[in-house]
Amino acid sequence: MSNKTTGFFAEFKTFIARGNVMDMAVGVIIGGAFSNITNSLINDIVMPVLGIFTSSVSFADLQMSIGPAVITYGNFIQAVLNFLIMAFVVFCLVKTMNSFHKKKEAAPPPPPPGPSAEEKLLTEIRDLLKNR
Repeated sequence: MSNKTTGFFAEFKTFIARGNVMDMAVGVIIGGAFSNITNSLINDIVMPVLGIFTSSVSFADLQMSIGPAVITYGNFIQAVLNFLIMAFVVFCLVKTMNSFHKKKEAAPPPPPPGPSAEEKLLTEIRDLLKNR
């Protein structure tokens, strides 16, 4: 292997080993699982309730025909609704996490310890010598 190739792979190894890349990978994996939970919330809980008002269980069933073209505008409404619910849940999570961080930051630092007995004695001796 040439020196350039070795340097390239060493740089790639350093890039992969960074904490940011690992954090991002964990975030993508958790995001995928979170997406499934949110989709279940939307499809199994929210959409049946909204279906009562729209006479259907899913917006995806809403469509309109114009000549030979079928416009499934319900899919778009469903996607927008999914996005809004996902964004709201993420907002709530971030807001909760920020409040935890603020509580940690708001805690006042402990007061500095007072002088030890030895320091007090030395201070008294210094003051007595100064007064002579």
